[in-house]
Amino acid sequence: QVHLVESGGGLEQFGGSLRLSCAASGSIFSINDMGWYRQAPGKQRELVAIITRGSTTKYAESVKGRFTISRDNAKNTVYLQMNSLTPEDTAVYFCNALVVGYSGGRLSYWGQGTQVTVSS
Repeated sequence: QVHLVESGGGLEQFGGSLRLSCAASGSIFSINDMGWYRQAPGKQRELVAIITRGSTTKYAESVKGRFTISRDNAKNTVYLQMNSLTPEDTAVYFCNALVVGYSGGRLSYWGQGTQVTVSS
């Protein structure tokens, strides 16, 4: 069993910054891709940023230049530094990890989500 626990969400003003963290624990041999997704009210969940084990990154166009994803493989943790926040960034942010188990199997796990609210 693998658990992802997110932290760092909250209420921020327009133009402010927040840093999200997501720590994975449990039966983990290694983790391939880790990513952040978000879901605003009435909208589908969308990719925000993804990072490979080798730290190659990919971002949604809407966050390029403002958000930075990073990871610490030793801690099985992924981070999302969010700068220049706007009300359009308001959403529940979910962490995702593609985990390789000790049997060699790979499964995708999700965190419970953390609310980010940006006031204008």
